[in-house]
Amino acid sequence: VKFGWIKGVLVRCMLNIWGVMLFIRLSWIVGQAGIGLSVLVIGMATVVTTITGLSTSAIATNGFVRGGGAYYLISRSLGPEFGGAIGLIFAFANAVAVAMYVVGFAETVVELLKENGTLMIDEINDIRIIGAITVVILLGISVAGMEWEAKAQIVLLVILILAIGDFVIGTFIPLDSKKPKGFFGYKAEIFMENFGPDFRDEETFFSVFAIFFPAATGILAGANISGDLADPQSAIPKGTLLAILITTLVYVGIAVSVGSCVVRDATGNINNTIVTELTNCTTAACKLNYDFSSCQTGCQYGLMNNFQVMSMVSGFAPLISAGIFSATLSSALASLVSAPKIFQALCKDNIYPGFQMFAKGYGKNNEPLRGYLLTFLIALGFILIAELNVIAPIISNFFLASYALINFSVFHASLAKSPGWRPAFKYYNMWISLVGAILCCIVMFVINWWAALLTYVIVLGLYIYVTYKKPDVNWGSSTQALTYLNALQHSIRLSGVEDHVKNFRPQCLIMTGAPNARPALLHLVHAFTKNVGLMICGHVHMGPRRQAMKELSSDLAKYQRWLIKNKMKAFYAPVHAEDLRDGGQYLMQAAGLGRMRPNTLVVGFKKNWRQGDMRDVETYINLFHDAFDIQYGVVVIRLKEGLDISHLQGQESKSPSSPLNLADQRLLDASTQFQKKQGKSNIDVWWLFDDGGLTLLIPYLLTTKKKWKDCKIRVFIGGKINRIDHDRRAMATLLSKFRIDFSDIMVLGDINTKPKKENIAAFEEMIEPFRLHEDDKEQEVADKMKEDEPWRITDNELELYKTKTYRQIRLNELLKEHSSTANIIVMSLPVARKGAVSSALYMAWLEALSKDLPPILLVRGNHQSVLTFY
Repeated sequence: VKFGWIKGVLVRCMLNIWGVMLFIRLSWIVGQAGIGLSVLVIGMATVVTTITGLSTSAIATNGFVRGGGAYYLISRSLGPEFGGAIGLIFAFANAVAVAMYVVGFAETVVELLKENGTLMIDEINDIRIIGAITVVILLGISVAGMEWEAKAQIVLLVILILAIGDFVIGTFIPLDSKKPKGFFGYKAEIFMENFGPDFRDEETFFSVFAIFFPAATGILAGANISGDLADPQSAIPKGTLLAILITTLVYVGIAVSVGSCVVRDATGNINNTIVTELTNCTTAACKLNYDFSSCQTGCQYGLMNNFQVMSMVSGFAPLISAGIFSATLSSALASLVSAPKIFQALCKDNIYPGFQMFAKGYGKNNEPLRGYLLTFLIALGFILIAELNVIAPIISNFFLASYALINFSVFHASLAKSPGWRPAFKYYNMWISLVGAILCCIVMFVINWWAALLTYVIVLGLYIYVTYKKPDVNWGSSTQALTYLNALQHSIRLSGVEDHVKNFRPQCLIMTGAPNARPALLHLVHAFTKNVGLMICGHVHMGPRRQAMKELSSDLAKYQRWLIKNKMKAFYAPVHAEDLRDGGQYLMQAAGLGRMRPNTLVVGFKKNWRQGDMRDVETYINLFHDAFDIQYGVVVIRLKEGLDISHLQGQESKSPSSPLNLADQRLLDASTQFQKKQGKSNIDVWWLFDDGGLTLLIPYLLTTKKKWKDCKIRVFIGGKINRIDHDRRAMATLLSKFRIDFSDIMVLGDINTKPKKENIAAFEEMIEPFRLHEDDKEQEVADKMKEDEPWRITDNELELYKTKTYRQIRLNELLKEHSSTANIIVMSLPVARKGAVSSALYMAWLEALSKDLPPILLVRGNHQSVLTFY
């Protein structure tokens, strides 16, 4: 069943806007506020609803609209956070609106019972009983299906229009019998007297406005059943805006006419006709020969005292009662249908997992029967309040919050300049929508400040909840578009700024391969880049091009999701290359954007270098040289257990009957060590030469993080035995100038002593397979071998770099002596001249320096200063 714009939108909106207020409260509002201010009240409400109508039309014509009305419109444009908050509130507001309309209906029935003296118990309880019975019947009609409900709406609209006509005709037939009740027909005196306000019973302009405003809230009745419209894109703008125009004219017309022909107070007593001439005749009634001066003590009739003025004025009173019945029942029906539909759409999106059960629909039209039941129970609860003037302001706030967000979402979408925002409806303006949103927020406070605060708190609470839960939805919302726009603008703005040492941050390109293959590497670097620097996980795909390209695109989505799920603030950057060195070069040159580009290359230590192909070792070491050429700093991270756990992936989920071997178990434990709180221990910094300060900056950044905040920094420096105190003081001064807290400075006077004999022997044994031994071979054979295997260590080279070799072995002895209990060691990375030192010897140095130690970071900045005194 699909409706066109008249049956689906225009009729619905008109019925909803001409609700209970038109017949039962408009005359009272004119009595309190006067004709002038009443027109202003109607005008203000219309401004808010018209702006919202324009905004609704803009959103409704920007793409396909499904069921869920206001919720669907807001969530698809502002995202699940606002959508989820407003969906819940709007569904609840509609459920409470059912109660408001039903109470209006019951109030009229009770008036009729009272006139005939047939009250059941007393007024309040009668309203409760009649309201409860009515809402059960309405539930029956709405559950019977939309087609029934739509037929009922048309019948009700006809009755409503007849009732309004009946009132207008009645104003032209002033009967003498009605004069004691205050109705004299159109009279200039009455118009003049009723033009200004006369607030009583602590009412004010804003309290009257609060009671009237729900009358204007029917504008989304059409949009709320957007899923049942044949063409929501053209129906919603046409129907909604036309309904606002027609209903506003009728409201203003009735306010003016009732104010021109009925006085504020009347006794209803036929004997109050004036026979003798009164001297001080000031009131309109007095000029028309009626003395209602006794009304100071309270009368039953007149605009102020009688809610049923319109039926008194009308030509045929029962028709007005029928009009009230149709207005209240049709609005109640519309709300009773809207609330479950919105709630069902919300539950289908699974934003609040607890409400999943309400998503189920029944029958051809997917009717939300469970939602109907819930709405019925909420409405019943509010019907028991039985006070129209109490219920009305509660709803106003919830409706206004929804309207504010609809207006705001149009402003937001226009602001985000998303190419996807191109509504077919052109008569909207982002700034007018913003004004509309602000107006809605102001009106909320005006109506009821504490209810407004409560609404804000509820919306904010729901917003925070959804933001925290991060539901897995992607609707291309304007929030996403604006995030992109902000990032783009800031990145461009950043590019115009020269780098300054004060703003230096380590921006790391980590050669992780697949990010989940080396978690320890990732967690450790994340510890010092999180919230301060960029982190890019580089992954070089080698092998056949077509195969690699396929993997590239699937990995990109998979691993970026993995990073987000594991709360890693990092980017994943895969490339395809012939070998690791090419891939590394591509990444170092091209990764990043403007100022947001890496300046530090982070690699894991190549643990298996002695077993594998030495050409891979050549590639690995050339990566360092390339990094220094491209002005990068280099960090090599070594864990004695190793870093790569890719061969264990998926094993933790297998059956525990096949336990891991000891080495693998240790590796797995080591891979999570940086996720834990690090406790009170040391970060040891071995500052062996000045590389610009990166060796000091990284440990400092680590200690600013929650997991590492209890760790103390200890600094070790080399020095001469006779100048230890002097060196310590100089270093302490330097560190305090850099404002870096440290717990201790150790000056190592014995750093240049010769290492132990057994350690030298172990080193020589390690490099034996990689030596060239050219002195034992013929010249030609030796040269040929050197050309084919350039990584081999020559005897000449070994002799030339003997001091440097001894230094690495000696440093390892000192590290074991002083830092074996540290949580992490940060040490200057020894660097070999390109082409002068063979790969095998350099690798042997790194091996000798870092073996059998706690996690160690070998750091080398590119000699650009990264710390400043200023």
